[in-house]
Amino acid sequence: MSNYLERDAELVRKSLPKGTEVPEGSEDLFRMYAVLMRAKGVETQAEDVHDAWSAWVSGTEPDHESAVPFDNLDAETKAADQPFLIAIRRAARTASGVVDQ
Repeated sequence: MSNYLERDAELVRKSLPKGTEVPEGSEDLFRMYAVLMRAKGVETQAEDVHDAWSAWVSGTEPDHESAVPFDNLDAETKAADQPFLIAIRRAARTASGVVDQ
């Protein structure tokens, strides 16, 4: 049986907007997103999502060009974090019993 973080990670994954591309081997990334969901919930910001992604990608690609502070990213790269922010916030609302409309 999976633990609570695994279940929350799956909830975040299922809350992604349709058509969102998910990186290969991203189980650890979604566990980090689950921690954000639990710690910050609907107050999670794009910067938080990017920081979690940067921590994750540093394990396999520490010199990735986007592994820089959020404020240093171009608009297109910042926008890539939005579906994951939406998912974390949706999952937080779902977990707290608030239904998205």
